[in-house]
Amino acid sequence: MLITLAAAATGAAAEAPPAWISWLPIVGMIAIFWFLIIRPQMRQQKAHQAKVAGLKRGDEVLTAGGVVGKVMKVEDVYAELEIAKGVRVRVLKSTIGDVIQPGPGAPAAND
Repeated sequence: MLITLAAAATGAAAEAPPAWISWLPIVGMIAIFWFLIIRPQMRQQKAHQAKVAGLKRGDEVLTAGGVVGKVMKVEDVYAELEIAKGVRVRVLKSTIGDVIQPGPGAPAAND
């Protein structure tokens, strides 16, 4: 009877899953975070950097603070925007949120 219990205990210990299986849920969560959060954010950041790098004089832009203006001058770090006739401000290029495409029925800035 003792031999049977000892054999059963040894058999149960031999059937334990490998240690790497306990890491599988953690690796799965990291993969989910990568594909659902990190990767799309990196794509969005690259698209924003491309927009900022492609700024040119005459573009109408929207800043992160909600100011709409027309680009008058583009430098390495700053852009000069005209937000009203004769009113110009310098903003960091990184704070420019979007380039506004002129569309039908959209009011023209600085008219």
